[in-house]
Amino acid sequence: MEYDVQRCTRQCAITGRELRAGEAFFSTLVAEGAALVRHDYACEAWSGPPEGVMGWWKSRMPEATTKKAQLAPNDVILELFDQLAEQDDKTDMRYVLALLLVRRRVARPEESETDEEGREWMMMYCPRREATLKTLVTMPTEERAAEIQEELGRLLYASGE
Repeated sequence: MEYDVQRCTRQCAITGRELRAGEAFFSTLVAEGAALVRHDYACEAWSGPPEGVMGWWKSRMPEATTKKAQLAPNDVILELFDQLAEQDDKTDMRYVLALLLVRRRVARPEESETDEEGREWMMMYCPRREATLKTLVTMPTEERAAEIQEELGRLLYASGE
């Protein structure tokens, strides 16, 4: 099941005060019917997560000068996905990229397949290409995940300036 979580309200749910750039704050998610509702709290108003919250976390309000990084267009991500098919040492990165394609709704997951060697293959349908995409399910180690995140960050994100 997928939920839409609203963006930060930039306002304390208790005091009503606007949260300032650079300020730490807390956020919670509360189930209200079929929806998840986000509430943000200034640190001075936070006394711990209220009863019944589904999750909570601490964040910092972005500085006004911070530019949001822009993700590359979907066609560029698909092209990188294709290129990684040629690199046996990047199967874990290709799998992470496949998850990104699903997350961005560029592709829809379909039933996975298992080959004769017992390996699991993730199958996705890409309406943009009217094609089925396939990648080996290869979970990266924690160390490798950090490397993949850094490499994809360099390849797919622009600073937004």
